[in-house]
Amino acid sequence: MTIDFIPPGADWFPDPARAGADGLLAFGGDLAPERLVRAYALGIFPWYGPGDPILWWSPDPRCVLPPQALHVPRSLRRTLRRRTYAVTLDRAFSRVIHACASVPRPEGQGTWLVPEMIEAYTRLHAMGLAHSAEAWAADGTLAGGVYGVALGRMFFGESMFHTAPDASKAAFAVLARLLARWGYGLIDCQQTTRHMLRFGAYEMPRPRFLAHLATLRTTRPAPDAWTLPEGFDPLG
Repeated sequence: MTIDFIPPGADWFPDPARAGADGLLAFGGDLAPERLVRAYALGIFPWYGPGDPILWWSPDPRCVLPPQALHVPRSLRRTLRRRTYAVTLDRAFSRVIHACASVPRPEGQGTWLVPEMIEAYTRLHAMGLAHSAEAWAADGTLAGGVYGVALGRMFFGESMFHTAPDASKAAFAVLARLLARWGYGLIDCQQTTRHMLRFGAYEMPRPRFLAHLATLRTTRPAPDAWTLPEGFDPLG
């Protein structure tokens, strides 16, 4: 298997079908906003650790969740019904992405959010292309959150964190319900995890995923997208 090298400044990506069995497609390039947008539009995303070159991935199959098909587990329903957390949108993007990089994960994996990636997604947020959902505890503490990239009616989930039970799940569930309301067709979960499967996610062959993406990325969401309706009830 040959992994393509992308020279800095080169305005291209290899065909995602060239990715290896593990999804690795290419290395190199940069994290300029234009390149990131182009990558996501082609079903490609960056994922690498400290000291590594920029690695670009396009897994097959792809874990996805149609937001209209979200399954809310019983325990999370109780959390949402009790309004344990107040969920907001784009109120604390920087805090969410830094927490995703620093809060230890239960599975013990190290962070993949190196400083250059934090800077790159923060730029996308300033452009209105990256968004966050935050879960706040009753004392005003940021207890969890999720962030990702939105293109057209496609949302690419990037990472989530929590420091209190069900906080990131609550943020994700509210976000998914809102994405359904706004007409989004798919949430790209990137990696297949038990966590996402419990929400109703499933694996989709890459060719089918790319076909959906080609349509969704050019379709505008509802006019009120990324505005949280007052009194919104994710269980309603």
